[in-house]
Amino acid sequence: DSGDKASPFLNIYCDYEPGSEYNLDSIAQSCLNLELQFTPFQLYHAEVQVAGQPETVFLLSGNDPAIHLYKENEELHQFEEQPVEDLFPELKELPSNVLWLDVFNIPDSGQRLTAFGCQSGYIQVAHVDPASREVLQSWSLLQDGPISRVLVFALPAPGCTDNPAGTTTTNGSASNCHPSYSILVTSTIELSVVYRNILQNGLEEQLVLPASDQHDSVICALVTDVDFDREPEILLGTYGQELLCYKYVLPDGEFRLLWQRAFPSPLLSMEYVDLTCDGLCELAVVCLKGLHILQHSLTQTAQCLLERLRVKAASLAAQRDLQAPDPKGQDVDGKERPKE
Repeated sequence: DSGDKASPFLNIYCDYEPGSEYNLDSIAQSCLNLELQFTPFQLYHAEVQVAGQPETVFLLSGNDPAIHLYKENEELHQFEEQPVEDLFPELKELPSNVLWLDVFNIPDSGQRLTAFGCQSGYIQVAHVDPASREVLQSWSLLQDGPISRVLVFALPAPGCTDNPAGTTTTNGSASNCHPSYSILVTSTIELSVVYRNILQNGLEEQLVLPASDQHDSVICALVTDVDFDREPEILLGTYGQELLCYKYVLPDGEFRLLWQRAFPSPLLSMEYVDLTCDGLCELAVVCLKGLHILQHSLTQTAQCLLERLRVKAASLAAQRDLQAPDPKGQDVDGKERPKE
């Protein structure tokens, strides 16, 4: 409360003192309070390269409309707001309030995809070279209602059926399949859609998530592998209290509703994370009236693990047989072994 009315703040907690990362009192004392002149919508963390070193910055969207960038001043041990165009030229001019932003650093390329969705229904995706601060490509379109989520993720390449989302096959050999980058867009009033292969097709190739508009607004979404097949599933959380799981099916090249589950109140947020530190992730679902933790069936997980161990053992045995020398003094390729 800064006087006649309450003001929003961005509170940043830091563990500058050595050994204070587990001391909540020490962290609270070093809290930086930044008073905001706008209503904040989404706080996002993005990794950027500054002078050749990785650094994490805060990106905060609000109702100005703008996206504000906060970067640490290491000399003063505090965060300061800096012009967003210095590191994110694609976020300089915005047509509407940004409700959701996602920044995806493309592996082994030094480039990134930045996607955001607005209250007006405006969607923009930019392909950026951070080193030169150049927007290489940009695509945009306008939907009919507010955009609740935009997420960048990798999907199997078209026509790829051998472990399409990965780089190795089950026997350890290299796969020729390379992922293409796609955008999940969820709306408060429309069907949720995926735009396939952004770098080649822009926002032209659209895949619909069937029945995604039948349970009120989609409030939250998550793209992750929940069935251990190395391919991502799409999870949608709705205000109509339903959790929907979609699977990308090859060779049809479409999404199908895999399963759904009802909750006692609207779903607000989801995270797939290892909460119990046993190497197996749980699905944390935040609802209007509480937090729900969904765990995998240990029986099914054990069966999956045993099957993969059998495949791996068979692969290692086959490799060992190929490398084994011929008892007649020749290798398997017929060449004579050198004498000791």
